[in-house]
Amino acid sequence: MSRFRRILSVLALLSVAASAALAQSASYFPERHDWEHRTPEQAGMDPALLAVAVAFAQESETSNPRDLERLHFQTFGREPHGDPIGPFQERGPQTGIILRHGYIVAEWGDPARVDMTFSVTKSFLSTTVGLAWDRGLIRDVQDPVHPYVPTWHFTSDHNRTITWDHLLRQTSDWEGTLWDKPDWADRPPRAVPLVEYMDRARNPAGTVYKYNDVRVNVLALAALHVWRRPLPQVLREYVMDPIGASHTWRWHGYDNSWVLLDAQMMQSVSGGGHWGGGMFINAYDQARFGLFTLHRGRWNGEQLLSDAWFDMALTPGEANPGYGFMNFYLNTGQRASPSAPESAFSHLGSGANMIYVDPEHDVVIVARWIDGRAMDGIVGRVLASIGQ
Repeated sequence: MSRFRRILSVLALLSVAASAALAQSASYFPERHDWEHRTPEQAGMDPALLAVAVAFAQESETSNPRDLERLHFQTFGREPHGDPIGPFQERGPQTGIILRHGYIVAEWGDPARVDMTFSVTKSFLSTTVGLAWDRGLIRDVQDPVHPYVPTWHFTSDHNRTITWDHLLRQTSDWEGTLWDKPDWADRPPRAVPLVEYMDRARNPAGTVYKYNDVRVNVLALAALHVWRRPLPQVLREYVMDPIGASHTWRWHGYDNSWVLLDAQMMQSVSGGGHWGGGMFINAYDQARFGLFTLHRGRWNGEQLLSDAWFDMALTPGEANPGYGFMNFYLNTGQRASPSAPESAFSHLGSGANMIYVDPEHDVVIVARWIDGRAMDGIVGRVLASIGQ
């Protein structure tokens, strides 16, 4: 073998070794009690620029009060039927975690603190629906929901047309009252007199996107009927325990959201903290969930939630191309985050709470209690720190 060929052979072996090392680093999954850290340099990131991103996040803490029940009365409490029916708690400081290739490269604030996460809860809810679909408990997301739920909630002429897909994409225009909250009382438009809005004609299911927590809670109730067991148990058994999440998270419903199933009282959980409740969770467990969704349901060699489900969850809706299955916010046309690639997506909730997921850069960013207007700024600064 000539010297030139030997050199090429060595370079090829080095290339293979480097690729294998990169693949190994890209597929790191943390143990339950042992999450490895990497320096920015080890993760291919500029430490000075990453420090700029962290500082920007810390300086962008929301100006809203830390007393979240007080904040509720200042915002949603002004709505009709706006009284809280679930728990609240005081929030912690602005907090964040940045992952690259699964390793922690930065963390700040109080990431071990269990806090409300508001509508990020919806991504956990849609996950339980996906788990039911994987197991054949739901035959097809295009099926009407009413054959699966033997109660009045889907018996009206309009509600009988609603499919699982409509509920997951928030395009159902479901009509009714659930847990003493009428659908029309959630974020009623200010430009339309309330008496007119209450009696309006319903939009055909699937045609109009409307963010509405009453309808989200209807999905949670429907999923409870399908599973016939509390959704937090489903989530813990099939996702949170396998990904090594702590045992500190709690998924709350409302004081009045109890139903009788199989001779047992079960609480139907909420899809957010609009009237209190929802997922109370720490930032580390949020980061694990973000890593789980970055790998499209695969964790350490095991497919916990099918790749086919993520194909659907990450497909833009016709009525809202920036929204997949709740609460998968898509970056279609880079409209949500101009600094991020179109393939990135986020799980978002009030607060603001953000789990940013970027498969192209193998990055997960958890940012809690930030000004919502700063989200793209955080993302852009983190991505700017990644070497080319």
